[in-house]
Amino acid sequence: MSAKVRTVYRCTECGADHPKWAGRCDVCGAWNSLVEETAARATPAGGASRRAGGARALAEGGSVAVATRLRAVSGAESPRWTTAIDEFDFVLGGGIVPGSMILIGGEPGIGKSTLLLQVAGRLQAAGHSTLYVSGEESALQVKLRADRLGHDATGDVSLLSETNLETILATASALQPAVLVVDSIQTVFTADLEGAPGNVGQVRECAARLMRFAKESGIAAFVVGHVTKGGGIAGPKTLEHIVDTVLYFEGENSVDHRVLRATKNRFGSVDEIGVFRMTEEGLVPVANPSELFLGDRSMHASGSAVTALLEGSRPILIEVQGLAAKAGFGTPQRVATGYDARRLALLLAVLDKRAGLSFGQLDVFLNVVGGLQLHEPAGDLAVAAALASSVYDRPLPHDAVFVGEVGLGGEIRPVSQAERRLAEAANLGMTTAYLSERAVPRRVPSGLRAIGVRTIAELFDRVFAS
Repeated sequence: MSAKVRTVYRCTECGADHPKWAGRCDVCGAWNSLVEETAARATPAGGASRRAGGARALAEGGSVAVATRLRAVSGAESPRWTTAIDEFDFVLGGGIVPGSMILIGGEPGIGKSTLLLQVAGRLQAAGHSTLYVSGEESALQVKLRADRLGHDATGDVSLLSETNLETILATASALQPAVLVVDSIQTVFTADLEGAPGNVGQVRECAARLMRFAKESGIAAFVVGHVTKGGGIAGPKTLEHIVDTVLYFEGENSVDHRVLRATKNRFGSVDEIGVFRMTEEGLVPVANPSELFLGDRSMHASGSAVTALLEGSRPILIEVQGLAAKAGFGTPQRVATGYDARRLALLLAVLDKRAGLSFGQLDVFLNVVGGLQLHEPAGDLAVAAALASSVYDRPLPHDAVFVGEVGLGGEIRPVSQAERRLAEAANLGMTTAYLSERAVPRRVPSGLRAIGVRTIAELFDRVFAS
């Protein structure tokens, strides 16, 4: 008589088990995160055996491992493999580390498969044999994409259309490639677990086995992950903890550029970004993202300001557009794209109280150009300047950059690494920089004039005095 299958409800955020479904996890407090999955039946054990777990393990034949002191560990860091796609290598911290596992997530159709097929072709051309496992597309579909990319070495990449994990690992062991690409982890399943591909248990187990295989064999593994409605990678949160690097591929369908962002990297810095342009021949790296985001900027329109953000270690200049118009009826609107709506409400209150700009009867619209997200406080000064420019209907200097955090008292606070931000502004032809008086560096880049201001009222007096 077969044993009855037992199911549990496991939280996708923290992995805690629950005997029945509930709207909220009792352990981490996450809502709607419990997913049903099959659980292995545990062997019953008495209280004495549970209390003496170590002795029981030895009695059952468990082996004792030898611990090694760190000073006795020998070896050297393996050289990284470069793909000749500069933006991709930059986000990874200089290239691919052998034996690492990299997870790439993004919206459907954003270009994850295209990017990885390009990476596979470049690695194949560099002498690193690559096995591309496609669980979502047929061999013909992958072939058509490879033909569109036009890279000769892409045709030499080994292709396997398979979703069974045991078959994938056996094939990889036989071929012994240097790089393994799995597209995607939600389609792979193992016969050792019950349940459909993509459920919590299957995703976690398959990812763990792929990670173990990569570490033991020394290959570099790339895994594609789907994203949820909220933008996070689908499956258990432990999936991101298992892998070495987590990359998010971002972008808007209305624009042709994509942003690759590292949110976790055991072999490099996090929050680095790489910018690509989607073309008919695939994704093309953008060497200077600042020129891309400022390329269509109007020099004579009011409500436009430029700020310098710091994405990881890379400074990027972006345009912030603000529009304040008379409200047609009812409560004035507050619409922000790429900027936190609560932060916008705070800045509007500060402008009203500290600078005498009333927005009580005005609709306010704010847009960060290029589909980027402005999370850094360094962009506050540019947002305030753009909104004031729209209210006064006077354009700001087209060659000026605004960098600083705005406090509740109207004071302008310094931000980190002002020198690097100003250097990027000078490289793009900016001649004036407005920033906190305490943030003016001792060495200002040639051709750039740094003006220190203490409050937003002082800034407006300087900019709109004439």
